Amino acid sequence: MRRVLLIGAGEVGAKHADALTRAEGMYLVGVADPRPDAVPPAGVPLLARWDTALDTLAPDVVVVATPPGIALEAARAAARSGATVLVEKPATLAPSALVPAAEDGRIFVAFQPHFAPGLAELLDRAPAVRRADVTLVCRRDRAYYRTWRTRYATAGGVLHQQAIHGLALALRLLPPSPITSCTAGVRRVRQWAESEDHIIVRAVLQGGSVLTVDARVDSDQPRRHEVTLHLEDGRPIQVRGRNLEAGLGDPANAPSDLDLRRALYRALPAGDTGPHHPSLFPLPALRRTLEVIDHVYRSTHDVPEAGSAA
Repeated sequence: MRRVLLIGAGEVGAKHADALTRAEGMYLVGVADPRPDAVPPAGVPLLARWDTALDTLAPDVVVVATPPGIALEAARAAARSGATVLVEKPATLAPSALVPAAEDGRIFVAFQPHFAPGLAELLDRAPAVRRADVTLVCRRDRAYYRTWRTRYATAGGVLHQQAIHGLALALRLLPPSPITSCTAGVRRVRQWAESEDHIIVRAVLQGGSVLTVDARVDSDQPRRHEVTLHLEDGRPIQVRGRNLEAGLGDPANAPSDLDLRRALYRALPAGDTGPHHPSLFPLPALRRTLEVIDHVYRSTHDVPEAGSAA
């Protein structure tokens, strides 16, 4: 039985707390948060400081579900204590913060949709991809944009908070080349936060591979977050679902979010030996994703609404 400490008792932390209490082989020994929004499960102690919790509870696994301003510091401290660490995206908004550290090999990013059917095999064989299209359609209402999510400086934009699951998957499969050209247009309509409501991106990588993104969080259409891969041999591969969860399988039989979280927990390694599960996303790989996101936002221009002055 692996002893688990959860750092962060907000909206995402509550989802982890529920999943951890129902995950085989995991024992939630504590939750650390100075201002919790969610009550820990019955019998699980709440501690105000995560550093104190690391010292007193000596966990084997630490799940970090805090805003990005805290997440990376807490994750690296937990890894230095000897724990295996799972940190919620985006962990940090600054690519420069991911200069390699010795403890980073024990830290993984919580992309549970990457455990969808067929994705481990896809990542393992890494087919040659010439183009990847990331599509996100969802609706985030005013209540979502509160506290730390209100400001770009503390939450980032749609690409950091919403489309990053698909972006990170696409960038693991595209060639690891720099961007040679990038165009991006953003729409900010509702003005509930500094983040945009809709962003459209086309980025060309050195060598000719292309990444496109069409991500909107103000839509009344059915929710979907998908990645379409166009292989060098001409074949398309589509990763489907409300949040990629159908993977390469039938959307009607897609696993639940709880199932995917439990698969992610099971895949976390014990110690530093042995190969990692193909769907585990290592922290060092996050730097490229954040660099691409940073490049995109530096390339954006505002797109006026129809009928408005340009």
